[in-house]
Order: sequence, then structure tokens, then C-alpha cells
Amino acid sequence: MFSKILSAFIQGLEVVLINVEADVSDGLPMFDMVGFLSSEVREARERVRTSIRNSNIKLPPKHIVLNLSPANIRKYGTCFDLAIALSVLSAMEYFPKNFIKDKLVLGELSLDGKVSPIRGILPIIVKAKNQGITSCILPVDNIKEASLVSGMNLYGVSKLADIISAFDKNKPLVPLHIDVADNISDVKEIEIDFSQIAGQETAKRAAVIAAAGFHNLLIVGPPGAGKTMLAKSISGILPKMSMEESLEVTKIYSVAGLLENDSPLITVRPFRSPHHTISQSAMSGGGKIPRPGEITLAHRGVLFLDELPEFEKNVLEVLRQPMEDGKIHISRVLGTYDYPADFLLAGSMNPCKCGYFPDYNKCTCTPDEVRRYLARVSRPLLDRIDLCTEMQTVSFDELQHSSGGITTEEIRQKVESARKIQRERYKNINIEFNSQLSNDQLEEICRLGKKEQEFMSMLYRKYDLTARSYHRILKVSRTIADLAGEESIKMSHIREAVCYRTMDRKFWTR
Repeated sequence: MFSKILSAFIQGLEVVLINVEADVSDGLPMFDMVGFLSSEVREARERVRTSIRNSNIKLPPKHIVLNLSPANIRKYGTCFDLAIALSVLSAMEYFPKNFIKDKLVLGELSLDGKVSPIRGILPIIVKAKNQGITSCILPVDNIKEASLVSGMNLYGVSKLADIISAFDKNKPLVPLHIDVADNISDVKEIEIDFSQIAGQETAKRAAVIAAAGFHNLLIVGPPGAGKTMLAKSISGILPKMSMEESLEVTKIYSVAGLLENDSPLITVRPFRSPHHTISQSAMSGGGKIPRPGEITLAHRGVLFLDELPEFEKNVLEVLRQPMEDGKIHISRVLGTYDYPADFLLAGSMNPCKCGYFPDYNKCTCTPDEVRRYLARVSRPLLDRIDLCTEMQTVSFDELQHSSGGITTEEIRQKVESARKIQRERYKNINIEFNSQLSNDQLEEICRLGKKEQEFMSMLYRKYDLTARSYHRILKVSRTIADLAGEESIKMSHIREAVCYRTMDRKFWTR
């Protein structure tokens, strides 16, 4: 007898639908599996055979052949176990074939017949719905996540015996309905409020501009000045995620296996802060089928790199292409993968190894030591950072009067107002923020008056700017103008934007 069941797996961040075909016939008793399978898929043979036996079903001595088609695609993962078991049982007529017809089947099997949850259930369900599939048998622990997709009949099972009992004991499976609203947790408030940051008005202003236009930010200052505190507060002033953005981020975390069962929908913008010992693969995404790296996990949120020069140089250089394109392209022997990586980079660093340059009363570093320390961050990477701001040691008076300042919620409202202006401006263009403007779009969106053009011409020659630096000054100026509610870029906006490009000259050019 022959049986066929639809299943799926994740390849990179893409979903591939797979037909699990079983043929049971007389002949030499054996259990063959074919279809370009990885080792973990081949091991399903023993998991399935043992879980069926422990579910009180005795497999007869038959010739069983399993094929996972299409056979030209390499299959990975353990999500085919349940589909393989049901396909074999259906071919042996343990239940009618119409029971599994037009149903997507997913789940990993334990040896005792328990159905374990799998990663990537949300993108798989979305893909199935787009293909016209309306029913899915899946692990009960994945029901909350799958319920985020409306219009699907979800049959949650905890063990293989539940499906067998649906026919042996006349206990039909019933679709589980979970209110999507119950899966959406309230937005978690950021622990650090802007009002708690003492002094540092210039740096806080830079953070507001960065959030308003989604610009990359570098914070330089001595130890204890509040660099990390400021960077961690940026997530709180970013606009709240839309449902579309939440689903986009949730899909990534689902594939990475980082979703919490209690709140499967991510509503808070990601904030990733990897340690400086991170490897290049962990940053970009590694493995035969690369799993999302830190830059992808920070998509739509903030990637914070504390003590930037302490990271390996090759780890930092891998950021350059994603910072420009908003995605990362990874090539492996078995294929190429594009992962989203539209993040706001927030970096912090000391101006030298001891942290006190250029205060020669405290700094113990020689000029050569300072140069070597700063050279760990390449000039091409610095050129891709829109804003560079300096923080000084907080005075006692500022520390004593740190409370009562403008709050995160008040700043977020200003940022959202600037974002609203950008959404309206770019509603017919496939971009969202000023930082995403292309060179062609800059000429139209950031058009300067005669006086402003002459000023920019003088700056370009005087400070030996690169074309990329020039364009980024214009983008930041456009964001400053949006925060001020101005339609055109004024001299004051350009002057402020230039101030955030002069820090690299102070420290990196001597």
C-alpha cells in the first residue's frame, strides 16, 4: 500500500514543503529511507520504529520504503518524524487515508511516542496558509505560536498514541482554538529611563537623532561616563513595532529556537549585546545551513557592541556589508542564503587602552599605544557610522541633580513624530528611514539651498570628507530637520550633523 503526507522544514529562513511518501509491500523485512537525507533525518527510522512499538502497535514484517520528495533538496532536522510515522501507519491502513489528506504534519518523536516541539513553526504555518493548506497536525507545545496565524485548523498532539486512539477508541482529534490576543504580552518597559542618565546632553541628543532616523551611533568616553547606560536606553525611545514587524522578528527567533512558550509573539524591539569574544560565524550566522547570527537576531532593533576595539577585527569587518544593505548574504557548499539584518548599530569604546585620552593628567598610554588601540576599528567601518559622540566624566553636581529630566516616553513621542514625517515622505518609495536613502534619492530629498551648498563644499574640502561621509551628513541633517519639523535642511541642521562627524578626526587623526 502507498501513502503520502505533506510536511515541511526550514532551509535558512525559507520554508520548503516536502512530501513524505511511504510504500509498504511484501518482501524482505526492512525499513529504507531515501531522498537526499542528512544524518538526523536518517536517524528518524529508529525513532519512528521504536515510538510506534511503544505506542502499542506492532509493525508486521514488511518491506517499508520511505521517500522524501523532491529528492534533489537536502533535508535537515527532526520535524519529519511524525509525518513519517503517520505515513507508514496510513500505508498499513491503521487509519483512513482521508484523515491525513491535505493536512500538514510536523513534529519530532521521542522513543516513548511523545511528540516534541520543533523550531520554526511560525514561518512554516505562514507558508502553508499561503499555499492553500488549512489544517495542520503539530506538537501541542507549538500551538500558541502557530495560533498567531489565523484561518488554520490546528490539531495539537502530545503523543503518537493520541492519533491512534482517534480511531481505535473513537476519540476524534479536535482543533484547538487559542485567542491570539492571549499570546501578545504587554510591551516590557526598558529598565533604563533617559531621565536616569546624569548630564551628557550632547550624547543624549545624538541618541535621539539615531533613533529618529535609524542611524548608527558610536559613543566614545572614559570609563564610568555612562556609555553602556545610554546605549541600552536607545531601545526604549525607538517606536513600538507594528504587527508586521513583530511577525517578521518572531519568525527569525522561531527559526533560531529562542521564542518563549508563554509569549510567542515578540512585541519589544530586539536588543542584542554580544560579548567581545564572539566569533565571526556567531555574528554573521554559521553552520552548514547557517542559523541566524547576532546581526540577524538584532533585525528591527539594536545591536550593541560594548568596548568596540576589543572585538576581533574580522568580526567587526563582517558588519560592513549588512550595515549598507540591511541584509547579509551567506554562501555555503549546499546553497546561498539571504538573512535580514536591518539593525541600528550602537557601539561604545574608550579613547585609549586606559580610557582617559586626551586627559594627560590621567592617561598612561603612549601615542603609539593610542594609535594601535584605535586602529583596531577600521576606517571603512567608522565611515559607515553616521553619528559619533563624546561623553565626559559626570560632575558631582550633575550626579546630584540627575532625576527630573526628560523621560524615555517623552523622547519616544518626539521620535515617533519624526518617523511619521518620514513614513509620509517615503510612502511611495520602498524605504522607511532617512538612513536608507540611496545616493540618487538624496539629491531630491536632501536638496540644499545655495548657502547650504557652499557650506558643504567648504566642509568637503577642509576636512577631506569621503563621498560616503558627505552623504551621511546629509542624511543626518535631514533627520535633524524632521525632529525640528522643518521641510528643508537649514544651516543649523548641517552644523549639528557635522559635529557628529568631527569626533573621528579628534581621536583618529593626529
